[in-house]
Amino acid sequence: MTDGKQEESGTAQEQPAEKKLNPLQVVSSVFAAGLGVQSSKNRERDFKQGKLGVFIAAGIVFTLLFIAGVVTVVQLVLRGAGD
Repeated sequence: MTDGKQEESGTAQEQPAEKKLNPLQVVSSVFAAGLGVQSSKNRERDFKQGKLGVFIAAGIVFTLLFIAGVVTVVQLVLRGAGD
């Protein structure tokens, strides 16, 4: 019976404690998800370790930056075509 308890405590020690995602991991996950190339491994990590509010905020910021980038490129192209 002590062997079973040792195995249980051994598996509990092997599993990492709840880690928080660092900002670079959040940004890369949001960027990859926005482009549609998020890996299953990273998606599972995000759901287990990440917080919903952080991903919502990062997604909104990513979307606004993407829209601003597209608008900027279109404006530059239109100015170049007008000359």
